[in-house]
Amino acid sequence: MKTGSWTADWAVALVICLVFGAAALLRLDVLESLERVAYDVGVSGSARTPSERIAVVAIDDQSISNLGRWPWPRNIHAQMIDTLHAGGAKVVGNLVFYSEPQIDPGLKYIEKLRAIYAAAGVRIPALGRQLDEAGKALDNDTVLAASLARAGNVVLPMTFEIGEPQGNPDAPLPDFVARNAVDDVRRAPGDDAPVQPPPARAAQTPPIAQIGSQTLAIGHLTQLLDVDGGSRKEALMLRYYDQYFPSVALQLAAKSLNLSPADIQVTLGEGVRLGGLNIGTDPHLRMNTFFYSGDGDKPAFSVYSFYDIYSGRIPAEKFRDKIVLVGASAAGLGNLSKTPVAAAMAPVETLAHTVSSILEEDFFVVPQWSGYAELGAWMLISLYLILLFPHLRAGTALGVTGVLLIALLAAHFVLMTRQALWVSLMMPAALLVLGHGLLTTKRFLVTERGKLASDADSAESNRMLGLAFQGQGQLDMAFEKFRKCPLDDSIMDLLYNLALDFERKRQFNKAGAAYQYMSDHDPKFRDIAKRISRSKIMEDTVMLGSAGTGSATGTLLLDGEGVQKPMLGRYQVEKELGKGAMGVVYLGRDPKINRVVAIKTMALAQNFEEDEIDEVKERFFREAETAGRLNHPNIVTIFDAGEEHDLAYIAMEFLKGQDLTKYTKADRLLPVDKVLKIVVQAAEALDYAHGENVVHRDIKPANIMYEADSESVKLTDFGIARITDSSRTKTGMVLGTPSYMSPEQLSGRKVDGRSDLFSLGVMLFQLSTGQLPFKADSMASLMYKIANDAHPSPMDLRPDLPPCLTSIIDKALAKLANERYSRGAEMARNLRACAELVTA
Repeated sequence: MKTGSWTADWAVALVICLVFGAAALLRLDVLESLERVAYDVGVSGSARTPSERIAVVAIDDQSISNLGRWPWPRNIHAQMIDTLHAGGAKVVGNLVFYSEPQIDPGLKYIEKLRAIYAAAGVRIPALGRQLDEAGKALDNDTVLAASLARAGNVVLPMTFEIGEPQGNPDAPLPDFVARNAVDDVRRAPGDDAPVQPPPARAAQTPPIAQIGSQTLAIGHLTQLLDVDGGSRKEALMLRYYDQYFPSVALQLAAKSLNLSPADIQVTLGEGVRLGGLNIGTDPHLRMNTFFYSGDGDKPAFSVYSFYDIYSGRIPAEKFRDKIVLVGASAAGLGNLSKTPVAAAMAPVETLAHTVSSILEEDFFVVPQWSGYAELGAWMLISLYLILLFPHLRAGTALGVTGVLLIALLAAHFVLMTRQALWVSLMMPAALLVLGHGLLTTKRFLVTERGKLASDADSAESNRMLGLAFQGQGQLDMAFEKFRKCPLDDSIMDLLYNLALDFERKRQFNKAGAAYQYMSDHDPKFRDIAKRISRSKIMEDTVMLGSAGTGSATGTLLLDGEGVQKPMLGRYQVEKELGKGAMGVVYLGRDPKINRVVAIKTMALAQNFEEDEIDEVKERFFREAETAGRLNHPNIVTIFDAGEEHDLAYIAMEFLKGQDLTKYTKADRLLPVDKVLKIVVQAAEALDYAHGENVVHRDIKPANIMYEADSESVKLTDFGIARITDSSRTKTGMVLGTPSYMSPEQLSGRKVDGRSDLFSLGVMLFQLSTGQLPFKADSMASLMYKIANDAHPSPMDLRPDLPPCLTSIIDKALAKLANERYSRGAEMARNLRACAELVTA
């Protein structure tokens, strides 16, 4: 083999194709996400007409507002079922779980009165009848069961815990659940080991017997979400030990066709047949649901408010012969899921799409030849990159690649939109784009870099490039190009003007470097000596410019070598301490009382649009005033706030310590007793702030300063997150750190002090283990994990941690705010008790 053959285009292309093929076999998430995006676009671009027989009754915000907080008394549900039954609804899918008895508080008193009446020995028939009638009226479960029995057309949900069973069930399923199992389960001819539907190891949330025994049918409502939290598939069947249970959607479709579980035929590994309907599924009997886009602003299905029907505003006759789905859509009720046509869809709406997909046979099928098509496309692209691409010119190769990419995308979307077939062609498309890009880059670097470098190194080219960069404001690039030119008078003039531009941008260190470079060639050129001296003085001096003009204000250069340091309000600015998300932090001094302060600035014109500045400014000073009310040894003290030169600023206590960020690394963790002392102080500070009705909203290690020698803790940035959480910045960035946010903060709900305690629990977990409790590859997946997934046990990551610390973290990280610590003082007490056990 010739030397360098492995650097040839065909060899590089071969390696790319093999690596990409291996990544596809491993089903890397980045490739899977491409397929999901293409699938969603294909669904959105497909046109189908939804079933007109389906109507949605939404338990929406209007209904909650008028009928009271959720959960409602079950007599309200009973009245809705009676109303729909009177209106002639064909079948009702009620997505409310009735897994626990509902005992009205008044019923307990009626039972006590009955007991007293029976013990008295005196019989007053009228009183006995009244007590009986009152008991029946208050027994909402009996009222609901009677409504279900009268209607005879209601399907209820239950859920299963997904997972392969390890033994036998604790108890047999109730008869009213077991009767819904499908008996006609077959194997395809010659298939001795068929693929099974998703397994379930435990039955969850079945209706209580009193209610479940009166239903027409029960189906599972167990969602199988994709990695991105999306709902794209419906598990038509679940396998519970040796029984097979249909979904609510399949039960509703069956009952609307006057069919029972006996009319459902399952062929393992192939599909489901419902009467005369053949439902195409994947081998696990999961249907690729069709999601209907609707018509403009009009939703795909008719949606009615529960309250409008309950109050009689909408006549029940509208639902005659309809499949009526009753479920929650109000904020905070149920888990919204992402679908191809909506970023967040309520379960009842998802169910409507699924039932219509079954009845209209609108579902996407992966054909049996899909695997061959994917392999063929991959081989075609591989052969193109290995054999043809190396012999094509750049323009021709771009044209061929474009034609192949369009062909792949067109095949994908035509199959989906016209044939309802899903063939995964994004992997070959990604291989085509990535392979073309890498090979083009390699060709440029190997064959053309030498010529370009030679041209760029010529004096004239560098001079022209330097002038071009300087004209575009890229002064560093201009300096680099000018230094490649031979130093003569013309280049010295250019360098001098460039140094002046550095000064105009207040980059005095870079101006000094340019002057020094010139001085090495000619120390007597113009006034270089004087400018070098001034640049050195100005390197440690902060220059404040008026936003939008670039002119310097608040600073005067005196005659000779003297420099007047700039003023910001009444504070003399000494030097820059660092940069934050919204501006710069400076070290300052109050000359009247010689107090050293830290000055945090926000460049309003640079971070916000013109129409937002007034609102943001008002919020800035309101939050500064709020934070300034706080007077606690563990909260940074706010001295002053003001505005100057389009800079809003806050003057606060200057802290000598460092933030806790470096102590979150696994190799820099503090001892457990010190971590507990730190978090105790933070919890007490938050307890005081919450008592003053101030919520921090951005508790994280970077906002907690720690002075190691005195072991003192200071909380900073109170209210800063709220200043910008409803405003856009020029970069589109919103302040706040998602990894530390509580579930309610991520969902946009109103937060209180318990949200800060959740964030403090995340920080305690990280300081103790060196890891965050919730980690994900994408923002959507991270938000889903924080809202739904349990955090790992800290002792699994660090076995030497005390159990009491794990208990504190578990309580602080509870998903529901009501289950967390109610106050920071309560958390601090538990932390102190744990610290005593650690140091004992």
